[in-house]
Amino acid sequence: MAFRIDPEECTACGLCMDVCPTEAISEGDDYFEIDPEKCDSCGTCLDECPNDAIIED
Repeated sequence: MAFRIDPEECTACGLCMDVCPTEAISEGDDYFEIDPEKCDSCGTCLDECPNDAIIED
């Protein structure tokens, strides 16, 4: 199961992108996005997000 980023909670800090081992997270226009094809659901980004903006999809 992949994760997704809630745009209302994301502050675009980039911490999730820095720790993603599969490079599934990229910077969007106003917030970061997770590519479900690349995400292996490891949860590393989930632990790193200070705003709890990453949720299971």
